[in-house]
Amino acid sequence: MILSDRQIVEMLKTGKIVIEPLKDSTEQIGPSSVDLRLGPEFIVFRREKKPYIDPWRDDPVEFTERVKVAEDEPFIIHPGEFVLASTVEYIKIPADIVARVDGRSSLGRLGIIIHATAGFIDPGFEGNITLEITNINVMPIALYSGMRICQISFEDLSSPAERPYGSRAGSKYHGQRGPMLSRLKWDRR
Repeated sequence: MILSDRQIVEMLKTGKIVIEPLKDSTEQIGPSSVDLRLGPEFIVFRREKKPYIDPWRDDPVEFTERVKVAEDEPFIIHPGEFVLASTVEYIKIPADIVARVDGRSSLGRLGIIIHATAGFIDPGFEGNITLEITNINVMPIALYSGMRICQISFEDLSSPAERPYGSRAGSKYHGQRGPMLSRLKWDRR
């Protein structure tokens, strides 16, 4: 069952779900989701640094660049470009709730895709949400730090997860701050 605004507000008040900082709950909390804002840091892939990516051998730091923008400064994402960014908000989800992140329709109608495949957030996750942003429009689009970029919704599990995210060694992104590069290479250990 997807949580309603009433349930979300109650869980935020009790601390069962944590979203910090929540700038304006009346603006950010919708009927069944919470809008999250875009952080100031972007990870840009530089194709001139490497002819291809080998996810089991490469360190993505070798072919990426971190770019930080001021709140009133635009980050221009070009047609076909893929960048990583993160939410301003730090999220904590309990072991008996799962969350999903989706793009906002207003940005989708401009051609901004918020996640390639990683819209599912495991029970027990804690951290900033890394966004996989792509511009599928034919025109460049300006994004701003602090703008509402996506929405998170929550669903009750039938029972708490036996091994919530963060409770085992394979939780590669637990506690992440800011956008996080792929750690697929860790799967090969």
